[in-house]
Amino acid sequence: MSYHEDQPDVQKLPVYPSGHFICENGVAEGDGISFADELVMDDIYEMRTDAQKQRLAVRPALDDRSFVIAQSSETGTVGNAVYVDSCVTFMAPDSSTFEAVILVEVEDGGVVEVYFMPFAALEPKTGYRLVGIDRHTATTRLAEVACMSFARGTHITMASGAQVKVEDLKVGDRVLTRDEGPRPIRWIGTNTIRAVGDFAPVVIRKGALSNEHDLWLSPEHRIFVYQREDNLGVGRSEVLIKVRHLINGETVVQKDGGFVDYFQLLFDEHQIIYAEGIATETLFVDPRTRGVLPEELSRELSGNRGSQLRPAHLDYEVQETLISRPDAAELLRRASRS
Repeated sequence: MSYHEDQPDVQKLPVYPSGHFICENGVAEGDGISFADELVMDDIYEMRTDAQKQRLAVRPALDDRSFVIAQSSETGTVGNAVYVDSCVTFMAPDSSTFEAVILVEVEDGGVVEVYFMPFAALEPKTGYRLVGIDRHTATTRLAEVACMSFARGTHITMASGAQVKVEDLKVGDRVLTRDEGPRPIRWIGTNTIRAVGDFAPVVIRKGALSNEHDLWLSPEHRIFVYQREDNLGVGRSEVLIKVRHLINGETVVQKDGGFVDYFQLLFDEHQIIYAEGIATETLFVDPRTRGVLPEELSRELSGNRGSQLRPAHLDYEVQETLISRPDAAELLRRASRS
């Protein structure tokens, strides 16, 4: 089960339309946030009091800077192209800073809408000063959000059966995989992000899925469950589920606040491994996540099309509409133990 980029899944990005983040003082006064070529440093922006975050559902196109709006999107026009424009930095009145990604929807060569995706919670009636515009790091920041990542302290099951913290792993270490036995780690990535809102880590509490310890994962991370009974009614026993779809506020929660250290594990092929006893996926390289890789490795994977077959695991993914219920985690726990 190797890498593939022809049929990537949908990602839902939490964004604000440009008109929800308005320049209140500066050259662009009265205008909503725009793309890099139209932004002016030191302009001050405010979030509208009625601003509402929307889910921009996108599928990757042919490169890591462009997407296509998917049918499940809450905003935009299905089929239109969306381009990753830039990463901007704002400073709050208390001198703290945060980043945001600017995305541009295009139709027939013209700009239809600009979207603002901040990596922090913003308060209305608060001035945020534009202090940085970067056209080169936006894809990396977006890739970090899309990555399948383990939080610091997560125990990974090794080929020997030993439990090793993810931060102590090394390239070449042999990890136990569900389908192919011991396999060596090819690459380990790490990054630190602000743990706020949609980007805060998801915690599967001890015992929620028969795990002995809390498991902290990035929201887009998928876990693998073998159902002995199809309690969810999905029509198959093997299921792959994004952890953010299991959040119920009790046994599966999103921990907001501070920062989180994330680690990505890459193997020669997409694998299911064991983290705190739960079967969970490793990094899957597609146009969304490729931005976290070193340039040389990214080029190698992009050019080696012969080995990039579609992981069969992706056929097991359960869509949000089927799993969005408060008892989903409990049903999965029972189904896997029946």
